[in-house]
Amino acid sequence: MSSVSHAQAPIELEPDAHEELRRRIVNRGHCAIVGLQWGDEGKGKIVDLLTRDYDVVVRYNGGANAGHSVVVANERYALHLIPSGILYPEKTNVVANGVVVDPAQMIAEIDGLRDRGIEIGDNLRLSDRAHLVMPYHKLQDGLMEQALSRARGDNQKIGTTGRGIGPCYADKAQRATGIRAGALLDPDRFRRKVAEVVAIKNVLLEALARSCDEPYEQIDAGALADEYLGYADRLGGHICDSTRLLHDAMSGGQRLLFEGANATLLDIDHGTYPFVTSSNCSSLGVHTGAGIPGHCVRSIVGIVKAYQTRVGGGPMVTELKDETGDRIREAGREYGTTTGRPRRCGWLDLVAIRYSAEVSGATSIALMLLDVLSGFDRLKICVGYRHQGRKLDGFPSDAGVLAGAEPIYDEVEGFAEPVCACRRFDELPEAARSYVRYIEKFVGVPVQIISVGPRRDQTIVRQEETRAK
Repeated sequence: MSSVSHAQAPIELEPDAHEELRRRIVNRGHCAIVGLQWGDEGKGKIVDLLTRDYDVVVRYNGGANAGHSVVVANERYALHLIPSGILYPEKTNVVANGVVVDPAQMIAEIDGLRDRGIEIGDNLRLSDRAHLVMPYHKLQDGLMEQALSRARGDNQKIGTTGRGIGPCYADKAQRATGIRAGALLDPDRFRRKVAEVVAIKNVLLEALARSCDEPYEQIDAGALADEYLGYADRLGGHICDSTRLLHDAMSGGQRLLFEGANATLLDIDHGTYPFVTSSNCSSLGVHTGAGIPGHCVRSIVGIVKAYQTRVGGGPMVTELKDETGDRIREAGREYGTTTGRPRRCGWLDLVAIRYSAEVSGATSIALMLLDVLSGFDRLKICVGYRHQGRKLDGFPSDAGVLAGAEPIYDEVEGFAEPVCACRRFDELPEAARSYVRYIEKFVGVPVQIISVGPRRDQTIVRQEETRAK
């Protein structure tokens, strides 16, 4: 099947719905798409939906530990490093400086997309400032998790994906051991840098492996450099100064769409530390992760799942370890795009979402997977936390406090009817409409988009009058 039939399949929004989307989001200028929970909210679909009205799609944080799923014409695409806008061949897609890049993963993703008819050439650009994930990062990731498990106990793991993301960001901060994508363009310099870093890593990792009673095989710096310079043959043509590219695009009147990976509650500074990822994945990460000043991004769409999920370790106040949680997981296909791990599921936590919306400065909300809640007689919504008998004032910064918190629920009427065929807000059951209004009133941000299925066309764009009622 050709790339045109995939990438240019009609979105099938009604003309007035698309015009409302342009009026409320696109016409505000450059836009960021940001998860407001613990990731896996459905950001890829909204990026795909909005891309037609933007010129450049930019990934600004994270690495191959993230995954976005997009469904086009009943075809599912799982994207990890490459921005979701790649399904539109005429758009420019940028992996910016805030991303850490596993070259082998990126090449595999490129090949997989090309095999399915997606055009990839000058429409994909990789920042020369993006740091490279190396094999020793993945090894360190696994050994550190093993060491932490021994020291803390099995229930205290960070829950890393093992993709080497955290150790790569750590090397970036340490400076001496970080290697950027631009180094691939100078083979002699790259070989020298790899030799320097590997000499240090062999000492550190051998000691760490010994502490875990694991064998360690010394890394061969020459072989590693050969491997990565082979990747350079494939990726070199995509590497550029992405900061200059983006500023030139803005100066030329092009619109930029920023695609966040992970989510605000996993932000290294503002999430549930230490059970977070290693980058700034709130909207705040756009500015350092892409080199764009704060005043340039006027529209921030916060992506919210209609319930709560989390992968890996860390507190989740509304988690359901029962049949209800299992029911949500199966109905929502709650298994990781990247890892396949089952996600922990629970009722919607509006305390956490209101906090995330404040941190990221959300100007609108896209509510995803509302269809998953069809068939529940009653729905619970977390509207507060209680810790040691005292109601907490907002979302706590201490993960230990959050782990000991109990949810304060409000119970509302559910809706039995399926909603996957609804295309207008007034077609939703009254209880579903009430659920949406409850969210935006509590959070203080309008719900502009409602997803009722995975396909592009299974989307409701609310008209202004429906929010005023």
